[in-house]
Amino acid sequence: MSYFAAAVVRGSSGWAASELDLAGAADIDEVADRLRDVDPEAGVALLFVEADDVYLAILRLDQGEDLRVFGSDSVFAEESRLGALLLGDVKAPALEIDVVTDQSGAGDEGPTPPAAEPDVDPVGDPDLLNDLGVSAHQLLSLCAHEGLLPADVTAEICQVLGCADEVEELRE
Repeated sequence: MSYFAAAVVRGSSGWAASELDLAGAADIDEVADRLRDVDPEAGVALLFVEADDVYLAILRLDQGEDLRVFGSDSVFAEESRLGALLLGDVKAPALEIDVVTDQSGAGDEGPTPPAAEPDVDPVGDPDLLNDLGVSAHQLLSLCAHEGLLPADVTAEICQVLGCADEVEELRE
């Protein structure tokens, strides 16, 4: 399984991003340690793991503590060692994907067509980016949006966070 892992940390000088190697990680705690090591003084450290253009996992540490995890689809944990490593102990989110959206179009660019039943089963904490400007509803909607790749979801999130350029540089 191919993957891209971008560590994005917010320190005193703003956001910084670096690629993180997850090869040989024995468990989620070791992944968290590797994320901490990117910048031990970071107020917020995020790890975006995109796998096979299908799955996305997001890990968050605040002040190097209290690991929070979100995965775009529980199948990731069943299909790969990396998915099991990142999401194996994670439970279903408290919120479910809202498949019926506001049909009025108020505040939108137009009415939203009814969504089909999503083919994804997100797990973990969908609120992990709430205080950074990405609500649980937005995160779940991005993950369920047909045609969006994990890289697209990461780009959308990073745009809101203000670190899109840093992550895009890693991809080049």
